[in-house]
Amino acid sequence: MTSPSVAPGASPERPPGWEPSSLERERTAYRQRRARRSSLVALLSTLVLGAVLVLGITATPGWPRVQETFFSPGRAWQALPAVATGLWLNVRVMLVCGVLIAVLGLTVAVLRTLRGPVFFPVRLVATAYTDLFRGLPLLLVIFLLGFGVPALRLQGVPKDAVVWGGAALVLTYTAYVAEVFRAGIESIHPSQWGAARSLGLSYAQTLRFVVVPQAVRRVVPALLNDLVSLQKDSGLIAVLGVIDAIRAAQIETATDFNFTPYVVAGLLFVVLTVPLARLTDWVARRQGWAGATGAVR
Repeated sequence: MTSPSVAPGASPERPPGWEPSSLERERTAYRQRRARRSSLVALLSTLVLGAVLVLGITATPGWPRVQETFFSPGRAWQALPAVATGLWLNVRVMLVCGVLIAVLGLTVAVLRTLRGPVFFPVRLVATAYTDLFRGLPLLLVIFLLGFGVPALRLQGVPKDAVVWGGAALVLTYTAYVAEVFRAGIESIHPSQWGAARSLGLSYAQTLRFVVVPQAVRRVVPALLNDLVSLQKDSGLIAVLGVIDAIRAAQIETATDFNFTPYVVAGLLFVVLTVPLARLTDWVARRQGWAGATGAVR
């Protein structure tokens, strides 16, 4: 039985010459009115709440002193170049560490999913690694590597605090990202493995061409969340004396004990984080619409 032909450019659900009925037009207009009214109510309620918060805070007795100490426009403009220069270091650390974390995290996840008794030592080491670095606080790892390794005075080992701060970020975040990848790999239905092996693909080829692409697609929103967290935690390397955005703000604050540079650093971090967060939301919505396997609904 052949399906009826459809004219080029016409939708299969709507034949050529189709027009909505009067009832459908009324429903569409009603939905549009409800959407506009909801948007207007949301805008007004947000403005009212914001006005109440602003008036409530500015009416407090200590607000003039707080404004001078934390929200001085002139001091913010003066500290902006130094803090922005330090932020560029945070961005570079995030980008380099992000690539290393993705590669190492996927490697550890694959090692944890290897089957067979011969791979038990490999799985044991990978499991011990993830358990150890998910249990250690990131700040403690930064202290141990940033101060401990250079103190050994090993020949050929770099002593740059940025290197060891980045290494601490990579070691810690790789443990978390590995678990995200492993969850994605184990979410693939066994029929996918069986179908790939029945076609003659080896175990490594099945992972590379069938399982891993689907697994990565499923966990992209979670990985982007980890990237947002990494972008913020890159500021922790300041405890090693690295002049990043936070350290630059601390230096600026030490000159006159005005804390506005810290607010400037926080705002710059937010400016970087918010686009990443919105990208994560967009990808999550796209995944929810297209489905985990990319099938169009």
